[in-house]
Amino acid sequence: MIKASSTPLSFPAKGKTLPKEDVRIQPPYNVILLNDDDHTYRYVIEMLQAIFGFPPEKGFLMAQEVDKSGRVILLTTSKEHAELKQDQVHSYGPDPYLGRPCPGSMTCLIEPAQ
Repeated sequence: MIKASSTPLSFPAKGKTLPKEDVRIQPPYNVILLNDDDHTYRYVIEMLQAIFGFPPEKGFLMAQEVDKSGRVILLTTSKEHAELKQDQVHSYGPDPYLGRPCPGSMTCLIEPAQ
């Protein structure tokens, strides 16, 4: 149950505005996946689907890009959100499809967006 406040609301007089607050926009950050030889396309596609919600087709295209160029930008977002996604990639775990022991998760960086 919601209780009504005993303090009445006050609004600025007609024609007057509230003072503006100093609003600062945070700069965007890129979440970047780095290539290695310890993870399969299947692993990358499943990881991107689980963490970022990417459909398999987009995951495949990103896996191709990271394989070809050595890195791919997964997301551009706020610094806090980028750090969260980086942590999720790093904690996703080793590749069970590799066919040999995998040293762990993939490497992911965050950098200020240009």
